[in-house]
Amino acid sequence: MSYNESLVNRVREELVDLPKKIEEKKMFQGLTFMVDDKICIGVRDNEMVCRIAPEIYESALGRTGCRAMIHGKRTMKGYVFVNEEGYGRKEDFDYWIGLCLEFNDKAKASRKRKKGTPK
Repeated sequence: MSYNESLVNRVREELVDLPKKIEEKKMFQGLTFMVDDKICIGVRDNEMVCRIAPEIYESALGRTGCRAMIHGKRTMKGYVFVNEEGYGRKEDFDYWIGLCLEFNDKAKASRKRKKGTPK
């Protein structure tokens, strides 16, 4: 499990003052930021993992540095990876953070498993 600490710190700085519950969890082979108990943004290696609205998914894939998230053979519609070329400039970074937070307000929280229940 690896992730770019500098990128993680950039994300932390964007989220720190939000009036929401922020939690960091290791998942997606990196570090994921949960906002109000919902997956919002992650960092894996040198890429951001962005959870965005499914209805803008196709148009987001057209942006520089963005690619689909594929888990096994399944494309995870609503999740994209964004590389440094896509988030390097402040305005691009803010764009992705904004999309993630905007969708987070609409997203449903996943059901919590009871302790001892297998995944």
